[in-house]
Amino acid sequence: MNIAAIGTGMIVERFFSAAAFVEGANPYGVYSRSEENGRRIAERFHFDHVYTDLKQMLEDPNIDCVYIASPNSLHYPHARQALQAGKHVICEKPFTSTARECAALYELAKQKQLFLFEAIVTIHMPNYRLLKSHLPELGTIRLVQCNFSQYSSRYDQFLAGATPNVFHSAYSGGALADINIYNLHFVMNLFGRPNHAVYYPNMQRGIDTSGVLLMSYDGFQAVCVGCKDTRSHNIAQIQGENGYITLNSETSRCANFSVTTKNGTILPSVKQHEISLYYELKEFMRIMQEQDTDTFHELMEYSLSVMEVYEAARVAAGIHFPADDA
Repeated sequence: MNIAAIGTGMIVERFFSAAAFVEGANPYGVYSRSEENGRRIAERFHFDHVYTDLKQMLEDPNIDCVYIASPNSLHYPHARQALQAGKHVICEKPFTSTARECAALYELAKQKQLFLFEAIVTIHMPNYRLLKSHLPELGTIRLVQCNFSQYSSRYDQFLAGATPNVFHSAYSGGALADINIYNLHFVMNLFGRPNHAVYYPNMQRGIDTSGVLLMSYDGFQAVCVGCKDTRSHNIAQIQGENGYITLNSETSRCANFSVTTKNGTILPSVKQHEISLYYELKEFMRIMQEQDTDTFHELMEYSLSVMEVYEAARVAAGIHFPADDA
């Protein structure tokens, strides 16, 4: 399956690096407004097709699937164009700016009989799935805590007066969209949709540079901290009446975890691939090759649910994106 990417950032390099380990995934081309940036990616991954015209790329009959890693606000229009051109789509997180956009893409994919995926690494990591299997040992859940804090490489530019995409509402940026979204997925894929979600952001120049997302479930609360303006020890804890699970890493990679009960502490973690995107791409390829439409619909319904909770919390916190007016 020939895959072309939209974008030339670090995440595209990681994606194409992962493709080297996934049978059937063939890096074929890249679209960039800068031919120089596109050529850099092409040379590293040994393909010839560099496009500076998106329409031309999407008209290439040799491309089967498009990986979208453009700024957040462009996920929807780029995914829509790719689906309309008859291409399968893998779109980086956050899937879209609004739940309405997500639902529209899902309907279009169904109409075109194409596959559409949100590239969220968390839920595909082996240790995350293993962690989920240990939840019954904790008994009744009472509290979930997640902290994913990463000082952004763009934050100094922001403090100096510039407005990088990741800190720009016009590009659907901010800490909730860029980093706390991993915490949201971590919690919702374990426990489902919350009864209520509210976001308390630290706002600077109209965008959230950090914040706390609170989600209420029957019998317990989930507290999700996401920061792009400070560093912290990244950790997640799930506390039950019979014990607790501690994840000692970002909620994206789920690197390792422990389970502590009255019987002691165990370390069930397995060694994972060094490229975290490997697992999501491997699963997406399997679904497409096997025409596993049941899993496709399950993943899309789940992503839509996450987008609905994400958007409601964002809007209630006063964070406005241009897509909200569409």
